[in-house]
Amino acid sequence: MDLRKIHVGTVSYANEAMDEVSSYVRQGFPMPAPGVSQPSVSATPASAFPIPSTTNNPSAHVRTRREIGSRVRDVVLALALCHNVTPTLEDDNGKSIITYQASSPDEIAIVKWTESVGLRLVHRDRKGMALQSVSTGLVVVHVRILDLFPFTSEGKRMGVIIQFVEGSDPSAVLNEEAGEIWFYQKGADTVMTSIVAANDWLDEETANMAREGLRTLVVGRKKLSPQQYREFSSSYKQTSLALHGRDSGMAKVIGQHLERDLELLGVTGVEDKLQKDVKSSLELLRNAGIKIWMLTGDKVETARCVAVNAKLVARGQYVHTIVKLKRKDLAEDSLNLLRSKTEACLLIDGESISLFLTHYRDSFISLAVLLPAVIACRCSPTQKAEIAKLIRAYTKKRICCIGDGGNDVSMIQAADVGVGIVGKEGRQASLAADFSILQFCHLTKLLVWHGRNSYKRSAKLAQFVIHRGLIISVCQTMFSIASRFEPIALYKNWLLVGYATVYTMFPVFSLVLDKDVDEDLANLYPELYKELTEGRSLSYRTFFVWVFVSIYQGGMIQGLSQILVDVEGPRMVSVSFTVLVINELIMVALEITTWHPIMIFTLIGTALMYLGSIPFLGDYFDLAFIVSVGFLWRVAAILAISLIPPYAVKLIRRTLKPPSYRKVRGI
Repeated sequence: MDLRKIHVGTVSYANEAMDEVSSYVRQGFPMPAPGVSQPSVSATPASAFPIPSTTNNPSAHVRTRREIGSRVRDVVLALALCHNVTPTLEDDNGKSIITYQASSPDEIAIVKWTESVGLRLVHRDRKGMALQSVSTGLVVVHVRILDLFPFTSEGKRMGVIIQFVEGSDPSAVLNEEAGEIWFYQKGADTVMTSIVAANDWLDEETANMAREGLRTLVVGRKKLSPQQYREFSSSYKQTSLALHGRDSGMAKVIGQHLERDLELLGVTGVEDKLQKDVKSSLELLRNAGIKIWMLTGDKVETARCVAVNAKLVARGQYVHTIVKLKRKDLAEDSLNLLRSKTEACLLIDGESISLFLTHYRDSFISLAVLLPAVIACRCSPTQKAEIAKLIRAYTKKRICCIGDGGNDVSMIQAADVGVGIVGKEGRQASLAADFSILQFCHLTKLLVWHGRNSYKRSAKLAQFVIHRGLIISVCQTMFSIASRFEPIALYKNWLLVGYATVYTMFPVFSLVLDKDVDEDLANLYPELYKELTEGRSLSYRTFFVWVFVSIYQGGMIQGLSQILVDVEGPRMVSVSFTVLVINELIMVALEITTWHPIMIFTLIGTALMYLGSIPFLGDYFDLAFIVSVGFLWRVAAILAISLIPPYAVKLIRRTLKPPSYRKVRGI
């Protein structure tokens, strides 16, 4: 966040012109008179100050410069006082440096700007503030904080009532007659327009700044007499004690006593810089088949500029704008026009969204989800959450909401997957989210790499768990049929427990380490992520394929074991169980795409563990038969019949229709 532009009614300052603002501030807050101890100098905002003239300009021009200088000085002073920023001292190699702490980066950006032009915030507590002149290093302004009205997402403004005092301890000034009392307020132009006095330049200038992609903030002030402040304070305190309707009552008192005909001081334009790689990240996500909606509280023009700068809107793409709709018939006409422009980007404000959701809810959302991108501006936190829920309910698809501020919490919690960005907006979003990241560009790795791997691995693991459990059930069914449905267990005691644990568990669960492509290829070909939306890895089709494979292999293993050996007895159990374990290990090996050392270790280790445990399974196996050639050829024959047909079908299918990851890997 950086303050890039300031307008004081007749003059606009930006870039190199900020040096002139610094000059006005230096002249507006001069050094104290000799004999005055520091810090004890106060400056009241109403006082004008002389502007030295080095040329023979007419007196009218001097008065104009004085008026402009006074306005600049007043708006800088207002910005230096109307905030909720706290300065802190940090030691950097023995040198004290002032840093600022606040809940909003906008406020920090503004306070840093006031410091850059010559007025530094050096002290702040609950009772008062002190401002220092950067040029002289002396404290030039002391104020007592009488009341503070924090910023809210509903009110979209903040204010403070201060009293200019003399002396180093503002809390010691208890007499309200001791200094001038002023009410400062800053906020969004949508609410400040009706609060400040009538003017002919505010709307035009805020629109100009918004077209430049700047976030605008309107600053105003009002002088209060001691009697006016006492009346307000009495009403405000009395309302704050109410048990019902306290918030609305307090807001009403502020509106009646303070928020009327404020003197308009100026408008600031703050640039919200994009993080690195935002443009490339959005492009990659679009190529991955992800529809992107931008929900913001910024003005229409600001939202448009941010979307263009972030490449959310492609070069030459038509942006269909719908703002300030209040009539039902106009809303229907806008929908009809948008139906013929399905390749356009929709830019809509919160007021129009409310109208559509009230009268054309289904028509609007069915059309909006088809568009390549949607920009919703002037949205309240409640509207953001409502839009996320509406998209999820209509499309039946997974919704991921990303935010970095407290006003995004409700939206994040309404999504299937919430992602919070830890940034200058604070940690409210990251604490409320399912995943927390430091930068927006990390989202691509979270989705395209980790998200894809998570889905593919979960699908493969789920299918093998089904296969592992179903194949032993089929073996038991075949044995029950052969034994005329007598309640006899095929694998008893340790065999049943060992199959589910040490003989098959580790190889199957090692599949979570499998990957079909490297991270570089996943980022290079985001279309691989797009395939996940088709659900080919885990679907009814794949489920029934694995069920069929399990039934086939279980039937072959148990059926051939009963044919080649006795139906009952330890010989048949030793052949059947050995084939069952080896078959599962080979099936895991055949499904692995990229080998990991742990996979090799679990497969070899499990096989050795089974072979090492055979001498201790004499209660279940015929150990003399196991060391014979007859045992070996029966096991080999049954394994071949169980494994070759499914693998041959898989090999033929991959040859005729190779998966995408084999194409990009060139295998």
